[in-house]
Amino acid sequence: MRWLLLLLALVAAPPAAAQSVIKSDRIEAIAVTLYRDPYRGPQPIPAQGWPGGYALITETRTLPVPAGPVTIRFEGVSEGMMPETAILTGLPQRIGEKNRDARLISPAALIDAYLKRRVSIRRTNRATGKVTVGDAIIQSGPLGGVLLTTGDGVEALGCSGLPEGIRYAGVPGDLAAKPTLSVTTDSARAATVTVQLSYLAQGFDWSANYVARVAADGATLDLFAWLTVANGGSQGFANASTQAVAGAPNKEANARLPKGPEPRLALRCWPMDTTATHPRWQVEKSPWPEWRAQEETEGYDIVVTGSKRRDRMMMMAPAPPPPPPPPPAPMMAQQEELGDLKLYRIPERVTVAALSRKQVAMIDRKQVKFERIYSGGRFGSPGYDQRESVAAALILRLQNKQADGLGLPLPAGGVAVFEPGRGSDLLVGESRLADRAIDEEVELGAGQSDHVRYVATALPISKRKWPYKIRVTNARDTPATFEIGFPEKPAKTSARLIERNGVQTWRTIVPAHGETVLDLVYKPAGR
Repeated sequence: MRWLLLLLALVAAPPAAAQSVIKSDRIEAIAVTLYRDPYRGPQPIPAQGWPGGYALITETRTLPVPAGPVTIRFEGVSEGMMPETAILTGLPQRIGEKNRDARLISPAALIDAYLKRRVSIRRTNRATGKVTVGDAIIQSGPLGGVLLTTGDGVEALGCSGLPEGIRYAGVPGDLAAKPTLSVTTDSARAATVTVQLSYLAQGFDWSANYVARVAADGATLDLFAWLTVANGGSQGFANASTQAVAGAPNKEANARLPKGPEPRLALRCWPMDTTATHPRWQVEKSPWPEWRAQEETEGYDIVVTGSKRRDRMMMMAPAPPPPPPPPPAPMMAQQEELGDLKLYRIPERVTVAALSRKQVAMIDRKQVKFERIYSGGRFGSPGYDQRESVAAALILRLQNKQADGLGLPLPAGGVAVFEPGRGSDLLVGESRLADRAIDEEVELGAGQSDHVRYVATALPISKRKWPYKIRVTNARDTPATFEIGFPEKPAKTSARLIERNGVQTWRTIVPAHGETVLDLVYKPAGR
């Protein structure tokens, strides 16, 4: 009797509530905050590959939530999303679980999903040209080729030399058109809610890129900087509130992202096809009409005097167009404080497109004072003997002070230096700039100068001393400031040394079309 009552209770129990699935693919508002690759330093963002930085992405979405258990699929999240960092607020009940769906629809993913399953294959008969549709079972793939079992046996897809295609019964439920985050929840009642989804995502980066234009006076320059944003993922973000964080926030190694199947479909065949199975190539006709081709060769006299040609050209030349309007002022990123870091906010919403880079004006300073330094770098250790003179490196040294026209935090990035030439500015050097705070010294590499050269000559040595002579020549019409550092301090020098950044340095003014000499002596070790 007890077993009978239990069986009746199970039969009379109401069925479990079905799990509803809600798809959310509309983003009402989005904010993207970019952080630099912490291991890149001042080097440029790689031109190819997956960027090493990351971004904090915050999305706002409105969606209906039915009563009972429900799975919400947030489509269109970043490809590099780190699901363990996702925070979702605004749901009536807390989240049960969340899943990052990495399997995206692609030819290879469909082959992988339909392994050992029946599909339809559409192909063209080689003998008759008739298109037929038949059944097949996918036996292997997608890497290394795709093998099918048909009524004729086992065949490789795409190896007949004629068009072939596979038709599938439908898209498997675990494949998505866009990167997707799914969460489960259980709501007591139906409601329309506005939720906010925040998460960290890999595959982003940003960098500053500077352009320094030296003025005609040779004593000031204009410094302009672009904020370059890189998105290496396949998902873009339209009309996003975008900002970039400068500095070095604490960042540990990223967790490995979930990987779906390889998106590319590799079809490999034996090279047994012949050109006879394909139609011959046809030479297309020129798109230009015949009369235009004749005009090109026969339209004008072979001999035309200079005055007649000038008159004809004056008759044919249209009136010059009006000058274009001046370009609008570039949109400038606005600097803000973020604790001990700096935040650069783009004042307008922009699109951070997929697999792209975007540039926004970041810094614009006019008439920044600088000093032109010719540098010999660091002197070699005792025993060093330089046989021939070498060109000194040209450095533009700035003081990051408001009184000198600057006084701004300068994020790391590349610098291109231009100097005025005949009629236009010409590139004279490129260098890298590390992060520089206000009141710090800034040095911009501007190539080398053949006008200022130096040579360090080793003189005859003795048991007590190793003498050297450094000779600097200046072929310029103006004096030149030359510096060379000595990591190992000499025992004696003919001129006073100063300390720069912890290194004893010889700083001298080389007269125009003149030279300057420094005599120095090192003592052998143990003397």
